[in-house]
Order: sequence, then C-alpha cells, then structure tokens
Amino acid sequence: MTKVRVRFAPSPTGPLHIGGVRTALYNYLFARKNNGTFILRIEDTDQLRYVPGAEAYIIESLRWFGLLPDEGPEFGGDFGPYRQSERKAIYRQYAEKLVEQGHAYYAFDTPDELDTMREQNSTFKYDNVSRQNLKNSLTLAHDVVETLLSKNQHVAIRLKMPENGTISFDDEIRGHVTFDSNELDDKVILKGDGMPTYHLANIVDDHLMEITHVIRGEEWLSSTAHHVYMYQCMGWNPPSFSHLPLILKPTGQGKLSKRDGAKFGFPVFPLSWDSDHEEDNFTGFREDGFLPDAILNFLVLLGWSPGNDQELFTISEMCVAFGLDKIVKSGARFDIDKARWFNQHYIIHSDNLKLAYLIQNKAIEEGYHVSVEYLSEVCRLMKERVHKTDEIISNARFFFAPPQIYDDATIIKKYKSENKEHLLAIGQNLINNQGDTTEAIIKGYISDLGLKLGDYMPLLRIAVSGSMQGPDLMESITVIGKEECGNRILKAVSYFETLCAV
Repeated sequence: MTKVRVRFAPSPTGPLHIGGVRTALYNYLFARKNNGTFILRIEDTDQLRYVPGAEAYIIESLRWFGLLPDEGPEFGGDFGPYRQSERKAIYRQYAEKLVEQGHAYYAFDTPDELDTMREQNSTFKYDNVSRQNLKNSLTLAHDVVETLLSKNQHVAIRLKMPENGTISFDDEIRGHVTFDSNELDDKVILKGDGMPTYHLANIVDDHLMEITHVIRGEEWLSSTAHHVYMYQCMGWNPPSFSHLPLILKPTGQGKLSKRDGAKFGFPVFPLSWDSDHEEDNFTGFREDGFLPDAILNFLVLLGWSPGNDQELFTISEMCVAFGLDKIVKSGARFDIDKARWFNQHYIIHSDNLKLAYLIQNKAIEEGYHVSVEYLSEVCRLMKERVHKTDEIISNARFFFAPPQIYDDATIIKKYKSENKEHLLAIGQNLINNQGDTTEAIIKGYISDLGLKLGDYMPLLRIAVSGSMQGPDLMESITVIGKEECGNRILKAVSYFETLCAV
C-alpha cells in the first residue's frame, strides 16, 4: 500500500491567512491519521510578489500551532529542495518535454501586447481560439520561431489545451468534476524569466515528491483541470484531490479576507505582522490572547464535522476522528464569538504557571514587575472570568496596584456613616494580624459584632479592587497581601466619606 504523503504549499507573499492554517491543519491531521508524511513546500515562483520574512513567518506560525512538518525548509527530508526557487533548473525540462510532445508551445507575446488586448477586449483570454491569431510557435514560421528563441526575448511556454474535449477527475469532497476544454485558457507554465508558474511547478513537485493526496482550498478547483491534463500528458498518475470549502465572513457573505480583521475587529492571522505600510500591519491571534490549541479546535470544525455533537477535541483526538469524507462542500462562517468560547475553555483548563509565563511580558510592558509565581496565583483566580489571556492583566489591575477609580454609584448606595469605624477596624486588623486567615479576620469581626455581611462585603470589595467585579474577595486579599489590602481599605474610607458628604 502506498504511503500517504501530503503537502502544505503556501506562497511567501505576506502573512499566513487563517484559511491557510486550516489547510495546513487538515493536511497534518490526514497525514497523522494515516501514519503518513506531512510536508511543507514553499511555492515562491512568483518573485514579484515575494515578501521578505514571509517564509519565516509561515514556519513560526506552524511551530506555534505545533503543526510540525516531517519534511521541508528547516526540517530536512529526502525530496528537497523544498523551496521552488531552488528547484528552478528542474522545471524547464518538463516544459520543453510538453512542447516536444505537442502539448505546449512557445508564446512570444509581450506583457504589454497582452495588456493592450485585454484593454480592447475585457473578455480576452489566451485559448484555443485566440492563439491562432497571436505570436506563438503554432502560428509563426519555423525559422522565425528559431530566431526568436535564439534571442530569448519574452519567451513563455503555454499549455496547449485540447479542443472540443472534456477533462474529468474525482474530488474527494465534491465528487465527479468535469470541465469543457473549450472553456479553459492556455495557462503559462514557464515564464519568460525561466521561472515556472504555479501550474507547472505544482504538478512536477507533487510527482517528484510522491504526493498522494492534494488537500487545498476551493479557489484552486478551476485550475485542477489544467493540472489533470498535464498529468495525462506526462503519463503520470495524479494524486487524489480534495478542495476545501471557503471560510466566509462573519456575515456569511463572501470569502474572509485579510482586511476583514480590521473591519470586524478580530485577527485573521496567527501571529502579528509588521509592515512598512501601516495599513498592512495586523495583530495576530497569539498577540491578541488566544491559545493555539483553541484556534485549532475552532478551525477544525470550520468545514469538517465529526458526525456527532462533540465540539472539544485535543489534537490527538482530531487525528483519530478526522476524515476527508466528513468535510462539507458549503462555506463555513467565521464566528469569532465561537472562537472566544473555545479560547475561554482552553484558558480555564490551562496550567496556571503556563498561563503566567504567557502573560509575563504583558505584565512587564504594563509596568508590573512581579514574580511568575504571583502571576500564577492571579491566573488561578482570573482565568474563569476572561475569554483571552491578555484580559487577565487588563481585568485584574488591582492585583498589581491600588485602584485609582472607584464604583461611585455603589458607594453612594451602600455607604453609611456608621460603616466608617468598622471598615477602619477591619483594615487595621488586616495590617496587624498576619497570622489568621483573611476570612477569619474579616468574617470573624463582622460576626462577633453582629453586623451584616451584605453591609460590608461590597464596600470592602470596592476598597480593594475599585469595583464590584472580580474573583473571590477573600482569596484576592490573600494573594495581594493582607497589609496592602488593609492600607487600601483605610485609604478608601476617606474617599467614601468625602464622596458621601457631598
């Protein structure tokens, strides 16, 4: 039985879109499910769109998610090089072979000439009809072709699509797919600069790297007819094809784009991306406080269903459950609220110390220089109250500094002059009594004097944290420190008196 080999083949033209991450995830899961090989191949043949740093970004993103390739740049393997720009010498021989067999031809039209034709005819395409009137080796005399080839000017090689035929293949997701060859254009397979286009490099590399299954986005479905035809011309067996459904905007209308993050207020890239142009700077899921396992769990269900009501999956459980047969055809709406729900679940079930290390830099940036052990205790108390890790700091500032603003509305409603002496006494007891527990000090005082908890607990909470929101008050005081909180209470009483005297 042939061993499963799949590839994730992004182009380094900018940051990796979250849709690309889903493609990588599905390839990874399929490989692991079938004890196969997951390959990273960098398709950098389009040098005009190449963006420095994009390849490193792609690899760092895969590392963050834990989707580590078995082969690829930085990972090694027996089928390299894994960057198409380093395989340039390989492709020409296959393009020339197609020309020799009559399945491709030399095209001498310059880019400017083709642009002029498109301006004159908005529906223009280079196909089995228009090629008969254009500058190529099918229409020019042999000696003219030889002369132009010797000058090596603007010589592209185009695939010669057959006339009046059909090209069919079976897609694992979409079933039997058929194209009318008359509707297909003659794609450039080798550019004038000697670089292959995606179409040629893709099938040559998939063949040489022994790829068994191609799992990629729906946008490549229309090009697959050209690829299948080239496989036929080469006499090669094509891999199995699976074209994934689109990830749609939150509205459900149209494909989720890189600009939608700014429009809808959420990330669409795994990691932040810094550009020379401000409009191309993007915040990533990592920097926005999301955990990688949460995003993977969210993404796996955008287009795939386990066939039951299960929603929460570890990566190991995904590998066992995943199958191409349960991928749907229709697009999946990107629901950021669902992503936050997953993230909250994973935060709640995360180790407190692990969370502390994740937010340590954020705490330092905010000027909070505390130990990771202290942060761990903060995480323990706060993690059930947040949806993103960055909210642990922003929602818990009272753990790091006394409140600067108080909940005036609640103070005015709750505070009475007779509360003063008891609040001051509780504050002083916290400062003086370091031996007893926080609960014993506060609740013991209130109980001994026959006071009502409801008259004092809200005011104590506001004195310590500034608001009525937050985790258990007794545990919070214990973490912050009884002396520190005692001083906060003494200070707050003065504020309460001033506010309620007005």
